[in-house]
Amino acid sequence: MKKWLGTLLSLILIIGILAACGPEESNTEKDSEGKNEETNEGGSEEAAMPEKPEKLTIWVNAEEKQEQAVKQITDKYTEETGIEVEAIPINMLDQIEKLDVEGPAGNGPDIIFQPHDRIGDLVLRGLVDPVNLGEKKSEYTETAVNAVTYDGDVWGYPAVTETYALFYNKALVDEAPATMDDLMTIAEEKTVPGEDKYGFLMEAANFYFTYPFFSGNGAYVFANENGNYDINDIGLNNEGAVKGGKLIQSWYENGYIPQDLTPDIMNGLFKEGKVAAVINGPWMVREYSDAIGEDLVAAPLPVLDNGEHPKSFVGVKSYMLSYYSENKEWAQDLMAFMTNTENAMTYYEVAGEMPARVDSIDDPLIAEDPIYSAFAEQATYGEAMPAVPAMQQVWDPINNALSFISKGEPVEDVLNEAVQTIKDNIAASGATE
Repeated sequence: MKKWLGTLLSLILIIGILAACGPEESNTEKDSEGKNEETNEGGSEEAAMPEKPEKLTIWVNAEEKQEQAVKQITDKYTEETGIEVEAIPINMLDQIEKLDVEGPAGNGPDIIFQPHDRIGDLVLRGLVDPVNLGEKKSEYTETAVNAVTYDGDVWGYPAVTETYALFYNKALVDEAPATMDDLMTIAEEKTVPGEDKYGFLMEAANFYFTYPFFSGNGAYVFANENGNYDINDIGLNNEGAVKGGKLIQSWYENGYIPQDLTPDIMNGLFKEGKVAAVINGPWMVREYSDAIGEDLVAAPLPVLDNGEHPKSFVGVKSYMLSYYSENKEWAQDLMAFMTNTENAMTYYEVAGEMPARVDSIDDPLIAEDPIYSAFAEQATYGEAMPAVPAMQQVWDPINNALSFISKGEPVEDVLNEAVQTIKDNIAASGATE
């Protein structure tokens, strides 16, 4: 009897131990296949999110409207997740050097906000980690995703798409010029230099703005195949580049654009109603609108004489993951939340910057806007600025070349010299891609 009772007690003990070691199902839900899946209150549903941090830190660009937009969005994130978000305003162009110092010291953020053309430098410095967009990748425009892709990895959640278009004053021009010939007709008819009146102005010695007139004729910065740039193949002195350079030079020769033009002068004259049309970016919308009112309209860049839409440079600003972040999964959750459909439009409404999402382009707030719809359309014709480090060696030589072109120097010779200088600079910098 005692032997039987001892055996029974042993069995009960073993069953208790096995039950204690069994899987717990509290705070989990089962998916359609019966697998346990943890749920997350925030922007994403991950299979296994780590414990929530008390706080996430993001460096935002130090601009009032952008700061307001980020605060509205992150306040909602805190409400939904319970995670505090500290948004620290730091000039976007100062964030890299600051992260280089603050990151290793443990004082850096989880997230930074950067233009995509600085990604190559950030990666080489080891300051950022790649992100995983997962199924959300298709939610962002192809141009935006390509822009934040470097060396086969994605390095940011696209937040803003930025390009330039043609602003015009309806009080001076009845309708948008559809072709470059139309624009040149306006320039000829409306330009009276002695009275500071012009039909058309742009920063024609700034490669960022003049690239469409090169690329639309077949020029390119670096040969690009499926997102892989060949920095040894520079197309800024080919036949198309020379054609574009001669077009730009003709604007100076005809007196349409004065050589001493500065951005401040151009913007001032346009706001005074002395210029019919200017090429500029959406960052000028509020300032122009305050001065011109309902007469301000925008349109995509006029079609070139070869029938091609000018390919403007497209810049993409994205939220990027700091290498030094100790909360990488939740930082990505916040980035996904900040760039979802609702919050992308909140950022657009408050900060006035175009979202990088596919669905935002068709949102009535943009599609029916007589100004922002033009930028959205122009972005579809554009191409992302190369994000490779070698791009930093392009700007000064080609801008110097444009300055010489404005003064009547032979276009082909000037461009050949500029390309050689770019190649020399790249070699001296040690850039390999």
